[in-house]
Amino acid sequence: MFSFCVLAGAFAVEKLPRVSPSATMRDSRGRMVFRKRALVCFCAVAALATAPLRAQQPPANPRSPAPSASQQGVYLVFPFENAGASPRLDWLGEGLEELTIQYLAGAGEQVYSHAGRSGELERYGLPASARLSRATMLRIAQDLDADFVIFGSFTSDGTSLTVDSRVLRVDPTALQPPVHETGTLDSLMELHARVVWQLLSGSDRAYPLALKDFSKAQRPLRLDAFEHFVRGILAGEDEPRLRELREAARLEPTWPDPAFALGETYASRSDCASALPWFAKVPKTHQRYVEAIFATGVCRLQLNQPDKAEEVFKSLQGALRGNSTQDPGATTGVSGADLPEILNNLGIALDRQGKTPDAQVDLRRATDLDPDEDDYPFNLGLLAFRANDFAAAAGYFRDAAEREPENPDDRALLIQSLEKGGKKAEADQEREAVTEALGPSGLPVIHIDAKGEALARLERIKTELDITALRLEIETTGTAGNSAVANGTAETPGSHIRRGRQKLSAGSLDAAEGEFRAALSADPANASAHQELGEVDRRRGKLDDAVKELQASLEARDSAVVRTMLARIYLDQKKPDLARAEVERAVKLAPNYAEAKKLLERLPNSKPGGGAQ
Repeated sequence: MFSFCVLAGAFAVEKLPRVSPSATMRDSRGRMVFRKRALVCFCAVAALATAPLRAQQPPANPRSPAPSASQQGVYLVFPFENAGASPRLDWLGEGLEELTIQYLAGAGEQVYSHAGRSGELERYGLPASARLSRATMLRIAQDLDADFVIFGSFTSDGTSLTVDSRVLRVDPTALQPPVHETGTLDSLMELHARVVWQLLSGSDRAYPLALKDFSKAQRPLRLDAFEHFVRGILAGEDEPRLRELREAARLEPTWPDPAFALGETYASRSDCASALPWFAKVPKTHQRYVEAIFATGVCRLQLNQPDKAEEVFKSLQGALRGNSTQDPGATTGVSGADLPEILNNLGIALDRQGKTPDAQVDLRRATDLDPDEDDYPFNLGLLAFRANDFAAAAGYFRDAAEREPENPDDRALLIQSLEKGGKKAEADQEREAVTEALGPSGLPVIHIDAKGEALARLERIKTELDITALRLEIETTGTAGNSAVANGTAETPGSHIRRGRQKLSAGSLDAAEGEFRAALSADPANASAHQELGEVDRRRGKLDDAVKELQASLEARDSAVVRTMLARIYLDQKKPDLARAEVERAVKLAPNYAEAKKLLERLPNSKPGGGAQ
């Protein structure tokens, strides 16, 4: 089976805004965006792209039975509280969280990652190890459309270890009885396997796995290797992170998780020569294989090996496309060809080899799939500019500038294209508009050399991957018993919303709307469904309808991200006073929400601190 995790901090508490590579989320317009180090992993056993490959790769434990999921839903795990142990064991808080995630995924459950949860706390302005009330945990789970929350505590005298844990059902809210286990500290792995199994079997009388079978489904790990791995992923600096991860990899050389984390860390330092061997250690059956292959392609581009990059991205496309055809009953309509980040990078690789017509096809497809992203039309503009087709270049750069009005490079190249195309008056008008919007020094000077090398340096490679659609394909594949449809069990509003987001990610607005309305049929006050319908209406240009849906979402549950989305729509409707009122409420609700603060600073008659003048 194939357990799929997305590197990022996605689905953040207020569904975070797009920022530079280092975490992932949804921005103020509802886009799902991937940032590199905060990782939202949605680990769910799914047969994504690996059906033709499974026979080639042995499972982590050949004796393990096929995982089988119990309750239909998604788990969110919080760090376990250190309730009296020595501070030197503080790493166990996140360690037990990570171990819970691994055990759930190994047993076929759907679960958010440690880093995804960390991103949520960041949005609240809370440290990753903050002690949270059950009400706060519940709110975060609701924002993530999770179905179950797992939390707990531990105590240790340095020799023995006691773990207490509970499951909190999100809807309807219900707290399951506590699970209590005590053993030696050295028996952590086996002890916690018993804890997680009791959580699953205790909350679901029909849970199909006995403890023995549940344990066999897990990868056996050395405790010292696991500790080094956890300390590594928690390290704030690269050097201690690399040191801990290398030690984990040395102690457990066949464990792919440290290898992937090492590759990711080296890649973040632009050390692709060191990253590639680690990415190569991630097997096809591992949950991070697709991410490792994508990162490998990015490295090949950064090393200026476009032929190898083309091979990597095309093979990834083929594998992902193959997954959508392996299951005749699948209804996702998503394939590797539908991921705009892959199409963008493939287009760059093709263009560097002189295959410009093919590059244009891929970049246009990426542009159509993501109507908010400016990088794809920008890259098309570079291709047209290099070919001296300045009219086409101006059109692409204008499209990019409309998608991201504050990007000065988009505006600068639009002006240059207009000037070289003989439209000086239009170029001057655009320059004045940029000066008014970005200030007198806001427009960068871009010198275009005769060989076009400056243009090549402006290419926008996507180092971030939003695989929301693939991650959510678990809702329709029916593998490992995780599909409610396949099992004949009732659909939930959450399953409709997750599937609707998948359709929205693939650009299927009608199908997405159908899923969101199905969620509202079951739960008319579902805040997430109204929010997503607002995004559908916004993409269709039905701004009044979008406003109504977002207001309905806010009536059900207040949210800084929804208020910021609403503010942007009010701006599009030329209603700055209403926009300011909404974004001020957003900042008051979530003081650390960068997208809201940034928008408030841009609005007329507002101070950077948040209040109107």
